[in-house]
Amino acid sequence: MASKKTPLQYLAQVPLFSACSSRDLGKIAKAADRINMVAGTTIITQGTAGKQAFVLLSGSATVKRNGKKIATVQAGAIVGELSLLDRGSRTATVVCDTDCELLVVDARHLFAVIDEVPAMAHKLLAALATRIRDLDRAHYG
Repeated sequence: MASKKTPLQYLAQVPLFSACSSRDLGKIAKAADRINMVAGTTIITQGTAGKQAFVLLSGSATVKRNGKKIATVQAGAIVGELSLLDRGSRTATVVCDTDCELLVVDARHLFAVIDEVPAMAHKLLAALATRIRDLDRAHYG
């Protein structure tokens, strides 16, 4: 079943993009592609190179690291954001549990938007710093 929320509304929920204005989110959404994947399809394979992130618009997926389930993600979640930003190897495998509708954010298109709106880089850096602080607290107190 298709979502009633717009891609822009889902992007606003993603911590990486939550500080962005509606205008900035609109530019990201416009540069992204919507795709559908059936249950059982692998979205991301751990260890492979990546240049995209995927925002789940509908459905759910399992995230596994080294073969061990670490999370189940649902509509509004983003997967693959690290490779989106640094184009490095995927840190986990993500497989659709159900049929999924996804918004694909490609690095080339995201960086073109950032080049157009340089202030967006500051917002993304702040979001990443918040995430690092949260991880630091979780692991070191």
